[in-house]
Amino acid sequence: MAERLDNTVALVTGASSGIGKATAIRLASAGAKVVLVARRIERLKELKQQIETIGSEALLIEADLTSAEAASEAIAKTLAQFGRLDTLINAAGVMLNGPSLTSPLAEWEQMVDINLKGLMYITKEALPHLIEAVATSPREVADVVNISSVGGRFATSQVAIYNATKFGVTAASEAWRQEFTKQSVRFSVVEPGATDTELFEQKEGQWEGFKTMFGEVERLHAADVAEAVAYIVTNPRRVAINEIVIRPTDQV
Repeated sequence: MAERLDNTVALVTGASSGIGKATAIRLASAGAKVVLVARRIERLKELKQQIETIGSEALLIEADLTSAEAASEAIAKTLAQFGRLDTLINAAGVMLNGPSLTSPLAEWEQMVDINLKGLMYITKEALPHLIEAVATSPREVADVVNISSVGGRFATSQVAIYNATKFGVTAASEAWRQEFTKQSVRFSVVEPGATDTELFEQKEGQWEGFKTMFGEVERLHAADVAEAVAYIVTNPRRVAINEIVIRPTDQV
């Protein structure tokens, strides 16, 4: 049976849009105080108001998590405001696919910096505080949920570097799960298929390319993926959901 998240604090990266935004709203509706981390401050302000209307508290932090210093500051601000951290949702990401011969190296570096290194920086800073929070948690557990992709399970032509980053997220999540399970920190990975978010709009023509592979499918909504995240973190302490793969019904 799902549990409430009252008296807990959840930090969500990539909170200004898509899966991050939907997850922040969903966790707030379950009672969590939510820390909203992203680069687009105006969007965060709107989301903060939305969360407050459902009766929860929100802290917004404008940050570029490709900087280790920014990640450290985000955790410090969270602790200064709320005094604890129980849940970390790593939803920040970018997808810039295309033919490898013509794709700019800068796009490859951007995917590595955001999808992998940014996740690494914030997780490294958060871990000691997640472990510490377990002792006083009403739920006796802490959670890290990393948003990967079906692209972290299956490699695809012209998606090499995005695949590499998402394979890395999936692998790191499992390794961390093994390392921190005895300290009651649950690590989970969610791997969505085609989802109707801005991810496909980050580079012109991406969705058209994927439609060649997937065909015409009704894409997942961001809220569908957020519901999977909520399922993970609202389970009782004895239940650890290690991995969820979620695809549109029509996606092969």
